[in-house]
Amino acid sequence: MFENPNRDQRCALLQRVKNIAVVGLSPNPARPSHGVSAAMQGFGYNIIPVHPAAKEVLGVKAYAKLADIELPVDLVNVFRQPEFVSGIVDECIALGLKALWLQDGVIDAVAAERARAAGILVVMDRCIYRDYKNECVR
Repeated sequence: MFENPNRDQRCALLQRVKNIAVVGLSPNPARPSHGVSAAMQGFGYNIIPVHPAAKEVLGVKAYAKLADIELPVDLVNVFRQPEFVSGIVDECIALGLKALWLQDGVIDAVAAERARAAGILVVMDRCIYRDYKNECVR
């Protein structure tokens, strides 16, 4: 059964990452992915939008897929429906990425365990913004 990393482990992750690729980052300011990513950008994180139909989001160049990103990716934050998680995990494994955060409601325990078995730290069904603001900022 999948269990998330504990509070200290999640906060340690958020303290060490700089570049966060956000899969499903919408250019629409009304979408949760936009608001959460804007807030994380405001906290000093380098947000890298991943959206095949967008050229730019939050003033930053958007990429069609993870493999197109030219910068090192420290964390992949996912705002996609659960049926897309398995493919995203495949990409993370193929690229040798080390951390994956699945937002509230994004749940695929089988894919999460597969990612974990490949050495990826996985957080599932939690909001990165809420965790950062409510549990990690001191």
